[in-house]
Amino acid sequence: METIINENQRRIEVCVSPNLFPVYFKNKDCIVVVIDIFRATSAICTAFENGVKGIIPVLTIEEARKYQDTGMLAAAERSGEIVEGFDIGNSPFSYMKPEMKGKEVVLTTTNGTKAINYAKDASEVVIGSFLNLKAICDYLEKKDKDVILLCSGWKDRFNLEDTLFAGAVVYHLKKNERFIGLSDSSIAASCLYDQAKGDLNEFLKNSSHRNRLARLNLEKDIEYCLQENIIELVPILKGNTLKVEV
Repeated sequence: METIINENQRRIEVCVSPNLFPVYFKNKDCIVVVIDIFRATSAICTAFENGVKGIIPVLTIEEARKYQDTGMLAAAERSGEIVEGFDIGNSPFSYMKPEMKGKEVVLTTTNGTKAINYAKDASEVVIGSFLNLKAICDYLEKKDKDVILLCSGWKDRFNLEDTLFAGAVVYHLKKNERFIGLSDSSIAASCLYDQAKGDLNEFLKNSSHRNRLARLNLEKDIEYCLQENIIELVPILKGNTLKVEV
């Protein structure tokens, strides 16, 4: 039986694939948290932490090249690797360089920027990662709206790490009595995080995307992306550009 929600309560739903988003997106007056732990949303949070001014997420490599042709710094990743002709891909470490401060970047990735595009009609779209987990939870409690946790997945398939992060958000928000409208996917994701929270890296050791990145010698990226609460900001989509409030 579906939980009955009154006007003072908020629903939290976990959408495990962008292809399922239309099923969940019935109320546009909601906040969508886009999640791509390995690595787009982790990289986006890191970019802003290191002084990037704005990030324009685009769907295609062709769109990114058009921005690049105007002189803008462009980043492109497909299947875990930097696209030929671009200097930056999807690694958080690419955004830690001092010369990135104050720059605006156009970004296209395999999964994360697609999910952002799917969510753009929501009243708010924000970017979540383990790096800014507490900041995201605090922001959602303050805004007090229904929440959809949109997992980017891997090429529209379920992946473990994004759902694990969604579960972390549910795990924390459900302690607030206003956030009691949990869908079955939210309950499952929360249980998953409860099981994994002692050692995220160990829990994910056999996950497909973790192993895919490991084969590309990106273990350093994986370890970085699984740190919790080292960033205190929340990137927000404003028009076609991600920014942070100052």
